[in-house]
Amino acid sequence: MPVATPDQYAEMLDRAKAGGFAFPAINAASSQSINAVLQGLTEAGSDGIIQVTTGGADYFAGHTVKGRARGAIAFAKFATEVAKNYPITVALHTDHCPKPALEDFVLPLVAASEEEVKAGREPLFQSHMWDGSAVPLDENIAIAKDLLPRLKAINAILEVEIGVVGGEEDGVKHEGSNEALYTTTADVAKAVEALGLGDQGRWIAALTFGNVHGVYKPGNVKLRPELLGEIQAGIAQRFGTGEKPLDLVFHGGSGSTPEEIALAVANGVVKMNIDTDTQYAFTRSVAGFMFQNYDGVLKVDGEVGNKKAYDPRAWGKIAETAMAARVVEATQQLGSAGHSISA
Repeated sequence: MPVATPDQYAEMLDRAKAGGFAFPAINAASSQSINAVLQGLTEAGSDGIIQVTTGGADYFAGHTVKGRARGAIAFAKFATEVAKNYPITVALHTDHCPKPALEDFVLPLVAASEEEVKAGREPLFQSHMWDGSAVPLDENIAIAKDLLPRLKAINAILEVEIGVVGGEEDGVKHEGSNEALYTTTADVAKAVEALGLGDQGRWIAALTFGNVHGVYKPGNVKLRPELLGEIQAGIAQRFGTGEKPLDLVFHGGSGSTPEEIALAVANGVVKMNIDTDTQYAFTRSVAGFMFQNYDGVLKVDGEVGNKKAYDPRAWGKIAETAMAARVVEATQQLGSAGHSISA
């Protein structure tokens, strides 16, 4: 199926919320990882989201060039073309964009999509994230308020981070106090007052409840997914809405327990970002292949090796399949398996 139209992406999120499940949003930085995500989603019968960070876009453009806007455009066009071969629907999203990267990442991409829409085509990406967690809340919200009308005009969705996800992802590093890792209802209310609840354009909220990017051992991070329910209730009461008025995103979920994931989804999470676990699944399978085929991938002691082993397609297929299996696992954890709108 083609990449989701903006309306189809909105429908995906609405169905997830109504059905009590969430979609995996997997970071990709190469054609191989895009293909792996499409393979995994197809095997699971799930729709999903493929996303790219500033660093991923730099890499996609060519690691010696680092032209992230062009890399992201190439990423989107490649994914849009190859997705036509698969029976599921995917949305394309740009992940974590801090303030210093706005001018060479999100803003050029929005401008490119504006040209696409003006020509009668769909936007390149269906949603963009503005990560203002490193700036004061008022500035974070002000920049989001400036972005929202432009995204509404191209029928795209804005993702806003309110709070701080700890750890580091692609050079975006946060080392705030522990309190900053837990979003407050008051902070979210400020955002709602400025951005509305859909009337000014659709936005989804990455709230923090102890989340940390990267890898950590059990017990090192204290997640409080119940906080999401408390915030939803507080916003509903303050603004007179129905229950769970916010569409939420779960960042920094590597190592989370099934119970923590389930509670977050029950409290309105419709999108969960996955990066570290799929990276490891990809690379671990390559390491295994190299160890098992040592004398084939290397020309040991003057021998000739085995071209069928050191051909990058040989281990590449294994890596993509291993990453795809981790994508399937994510869809099962989040409940999106078997819920494709394409079915």
